[in-house]
Amino acid sequence: MREALTAAASRRVTRPAPLRQAVYDALTELIVNGSLKPGQHLVEAELAEHLGVSRQPVREALQRLQSAGWVDLRPAQGAFVHSPTEKEAVQLLGVRSVLETYSAQLAARNALPEDIARLDEFQLDGVAALADGDVERLVAANTALHDFITTMADNAVLAELIAQVGQKVRWYYTPIAKPRGKEAWNEHTQLIKAIAKRDADQAGEIMRRHTERTTDFYRKQIAAKANQG
Repeated sequence: MREALTAAASRRVTRPAPLRQAVYDALTELIVNGSLKPGQHLVEAELAEHLGVSRQPVREALQRLQSAGWVDLRPAQGAFVHSPTEKEAVQLLGVRSVLETYSAQLAARNALPEDIARLDEFQLDGVAALADGDVERLVAANTALHDFITTMADNAVLAELIAQVGQKVRWYYTPIAKPRGKEAWNEHTQLIKAIAKRDADQAGEIMRRHTERTTDFYRKQIAAKANQG
């Protein structure tokens, strides 16, 4: 684990933020961005050293992370990054599909020329990141594009619900960002065109297919890993 933390960008916790929350947020991000991988053993002392805090807030954070489904605490063994099951992935990504389909429909109805220009910028960022093989930029561009569509939807309740599943969606997406990339960004192009035409039905249908294909791809990845094991 020490090597993974060393390779990751430094995320030492700053004191002005409530310490417990800051440690929790830092560990969550290390899991989401893949610095701490599914199944990896989490050693309190190493995490505390990496974050520049004592072991107590790390211990408390691990308890919270277990409750939130990020970490498994095993008696006499310690803490391990949770390995999502196929059922968990299908449930979460299925909810995401419903929410983002509606989001795309609303975005198409509300679309302004400057909004389309912004979506085009995110699209160019993603295509460039894919060409460079830069997973971090690729995931960031994908998240930014989907988040901006939610902003365009202009529905506070919808935005709150999407935000609740957003971190885990990013966690699931990171390992498939490159292999799914070309197809996904081609689908984004179609989606942006539908939103630009203000065709809510078409935008919703493209988003539905887009999110369902991502779910199917992730399920195949889980199955492949299970067969390797």
